[in-house]
Amino acid sequence: MRAKRAFGDYAARHFRWSVRDRVATLTLDRPERKNPLTFESYAELRDLFRALPDASDVRAVVLTGAGGNFCSGGDVHEIIGALVAMAPPELLAFTHMTGDVVKAMRACPQPIVAAVDGICAGAGAMLALASDIRYGTARAKIAFLFARVGLAGADMGACALLPRAVGQGRAAELLLTGRNLGGEEALAWGFFNKLVPPDEMLDEAETLARSLARGPTLAHAATKAMLHRAWAMGLDDEIDAEARLQAELMTSNDFRRAYEAFAAKRTPEFEGD
Repeated sequence: MRAKRAFGDYAARHFRWSVRDRVATLTLDRPERKNPLTFESYAELRDLFRALPDASDVRAVVLTGAGGNFCSGGDVHEIIGALVAMAPPELLAFTHMTGDVVKAMRACPQPIVAAVDGICAGAGAMLALASDIRYGTARAKIAFLFARVGLAGADMGACALLPRAVGQGRAAELLLTGRNLGGEEALAWGFFNKLVPPDEMLDEAETLARSLARGPTLAHAATKAMLHRAWAMGLDDEIDAEARLQAELMTSNDFRRAYEAFAAKRTPEFEGD
């Protein structure tokens, strides 16, 4: 069994990080530039999400941005300008790294709640899309900008994840045109789970995350993993995989705790074992 460690004292270098009530809040924090990503912040996000399976004190994550915006994508000056001068092997290393951020977010067992206000563009839109649940505001503007800079919409898993959220035709429109998707439309299309006022955004997202953190974390992790795997499986195989998974979870202490709490007419307290 892998050793667990506390992440409450994790010293983030390229964003803000805090842990309270078993909920980690990760805030992209370059508000003067609408919270763009750099080579270094991509790498730190990848490494952090890869490490979260070993966290003893994090059961859910809230991902947000500072200053009324979520994330404007890759920094034009620090990333895009540098990419023009790179050789093909360096470019491939970069695109693998950005994709690895999404892989790490999907693979980490903790549910991720994105709290999206203002600009949510390019790689920023992919960070929101890679989250499990998305809260937004009416003034949010989501844009998959890749076509606007001469690149394919096939970036960081967009062609797999976006159709799952909004449907194939709508995904094609967004990826081919790069147009803005407003908050109300994003809710109607299924990109957002809920719209909330900007000044209530973080509280709402953290309240949801705390409720998930109090839940059966083994079961939540299994649900997240199966939601990720199921798209590549035939229905019969997926049903069989769910049967094996559910039978395994029926041997957990949390399942027994839930039964005992139900019998005693009290709320169960899950411990994640």
